[in-house]
Amino acid sequence: MPEVNIEGKDGSFMVYVATPEVTPAPGIVVAQEIFGVNQVMRETCDWLAGQGFVAACPDLFWRIEPGIQLTDQSQAEWDRAFELFGLFDVDKGIEDLKTTLGMLNAHTVSNGKSGTLGYCLGGKLAYLMATRSDADANVGYYGVGLGDLLGEAGSISHPLMLHIAEKDQFSSAEEIAKVQEGLAGNDQVTVHVYEGQDHAFARKGGQHYDAASAELANQRTIEFFKQALA
Repeated sequence: MPEVNIEGKDGSFMVYVATPEVTPAPGIVVAQEIFGVNQVMRETCDWLAGQGFVAACPDLFWRIEPGIQLTDQSQAEWDRAFELFGLFDVDKGIEDLKTTLGMLNAHTVSNGKSGTLGYCLGGKLAYLMATRSDADANVGYYGVGLGDLLGEAGSISHPLMLHIAEKDQFSSAEEIAKVQEGLAGNDQVTVHVYEGQDHAFARKGGQHYDAASAELANQRTIEFFKQALA
């Protein structure tokens, strides 16, 4: 069932779903980057299915324009991606992720435990799912704007893992230190900082892709989810 439509509070939206060979299995809601549910997000879901998870990536831009699938290969696509980012309603996006989480948990292919995994914009949303939802575990890769969201950290009650790029062009050394300090007292939170890496170091084909750092982060992510969602 690669694409399904599910009903949310404001209407129906598309979700790309990848299912493992053996079910029931734990679920992972994948929160997109600013490029929509593109080939990279779909391949991420397929990879997670290969690791034994039911992966579902909802179209979070559907209220603006359904079916966005951009790449990072042209300036025009970057411009459109940042335009969409500016128009995006974070609170509505969290609603859609919660709806997708509920769909996964109730589905016959699920074992009833689900987490979230997000990149860039999705990394921010994964953090907010840790503070605002009952997701069983959450992982964020180079989430944007986390320094402004530390006031919600006290609401984290399930395991959260953050992968942070030391040289993230959309952050700063000061913000990264602020995030580390702000989350240091919470034993539910694990923060990994990748030395010398820039934003999107785990996006294959991207300008800042680093195979070794991506492999390490992905290995940590899979082990984390297998333990938390067993």
